[in-house]
Amino acid sequence: MANRELLEIEPLELKFHLELKKSVSCSLQLSNKTQGYVAFKVKTTNPKKYCVRPNTGVVAPLSTCTVIVTMQTLKEIPADLNCRDKFLVQSIVVNAGLTVKDITAEMFNKESGNAVEDCRLKVLHLSAPQPPSPVPEGSEEGLSPRNSLSESNGSSAASDFLTTPRILKDKEPREKSSDEMSIISNLASAKNRAEQENIELRKELELLRRAVTSKQSGGFSFLFALIICFMGILVGYILRK
Repeated sequence: MANRELLEIEPLELKFHLELKKSVSCSLQLSNKTQGYVAFKVKTTNPKKYCVRPNTGVVAPLSTCTVIVTMQTLKEIPADLNCRDKFLVQSIVVNAGLTVKDITAEMFNKESGNAVEDCRLKVLHLSAPQPPSPVPEGSEEGLSPRNSLSESNGSSAASDFLTTPRILKDKEPREKSSDEMSIISNLASAKNRAEQENIELRKELELLRRAVTSKQSGGFSFLFALIICFMGILVGYILRK
């Protein structure tokens, strides 16, 4: 981190991990530790190679601005990773209320007597990190080709274990569909018989209730009502047979 009068800038080295056909980025943190407004401008010695967003701006008092530097896609990795590109961050105190549209190149011209603060940044090109080996070091000895293949394709095998049960589960209902239909049919028939018997029982109970009511009102005798109820039950039983 560069501890300056206007802006604290971190980091002072822009590190890019080079990868083919892929743009890579890194960020800059511009921190204003003062009580005033600070305008900044970011320059580079190779503007066609890098994209800076934002390349100009205003940092409010006691606040931080993030700048993203993106290196354009590489068609090939250079043999020499030693990079000579440079960046320059210029900053100057401005009045409150100044916007990005109000920033001009003349504001950062030292020859005009402006108190401009400069901070130069280096660029480092690094090779892309290698993916970890699927086989731990020192464990290759004693492994058969079959075991090595299983370990190196562990994620694929795990995926197969997850999908296979689903396929079998989908096939089971089709193989047992006839048995399930037979069971459902038997259950439906039993349900219908039970409902019919329930209806007949309700009718018989209603007859018994009426018989009791008739006996209480001076109608048929209670014995006669029982005989009628018994006959109803007997007739219902014979009909069910």
